[in-house]
Amino acid sequence: MAKFQNYLLLIISTLLVHVIVTNAAWEDGSATFYGDMTGAETMQGACGYGDLFQQGYGLETAALSTALFNNGQTCGACFQIMCVNDPQWCIPHAGTIRITATNFCPPNYDPHFYPWCNPPRKHFDLSMPMFAKIAITKAGIIPVKFRRVHCAKRGGIRFELKGNPYWITATMLNVGGAGDVTALRIKGSKSDWVQMSRNWGQLWQTAANLVGQSLSFQVTTSDGKTVQLDNVATGNWQFGQTYEGKGNF
Repeated sequence: MAKFQNYLLLIISTLLVHVIVTNAAWEDGSATFYGDMTGAETMQGACGYGDLFQQGYGLETAALSTALFNNGQTCGACFQIMCVNDPQWCIPHAGTIRITATNFCPPNYDPHFYPWCNPPRKHFDLSMPMFAKIAITKAGIIPVKFRRVHCAKRGGIRFELKGNPYWITATMLNVGGAGDVTALRIKGSKSDWVQMSRNWGQLWQTAANLVGQSLSFQVTTSDGKTVQLDNVATGNWQFGQTYEGKGNF
């Protein structure tokens, strides 16, 4: 019976994802790429994820222009992208790619440089391997259609903890659903819930001293949904380590 219920839940969740993707409106934008086929230059970035291979994002990522980045609040959001209206450079029948927002493509107002990421342009700077899935790389820049989609992540939400006894930071990783975290609360086993503040990207902080306490989290995403993950880290947790909760969106 348990296996059947799990299978049924999987079918329902798959259908919900399909509905979310199907009903999202397509928008017009553009795309370029940075780095080479290794994707080495796409690591790190303005969202604070660090090594994208190590954190599970791989090369399926993009840096967003100012109009999309929203001061880092869009970090973690997922998009579906396709090359359109450019038969010279679009790969026929390439379909779409899906990426997670992990970096910022800053504007450049120098007239001698390309203005692709300047407001109000909605632009994606992709890894070269992802760009090459939908267009010939010699194109440089292509017109695209894009839309927000459900982030399908395996496993639970992860929390990379850093700081010191008087200042704790948590980088949000592997967030499913809407993907972009808008609020984060933390609770020690001997304390009340504490609202964390955004430091930058998906790096959150608090001045609460929670060393020696097991940690629980409440994560809220941009669609208003909240998940509570209890006892994510036991009382002997350490700074510089990543802990995975037993749940996701």
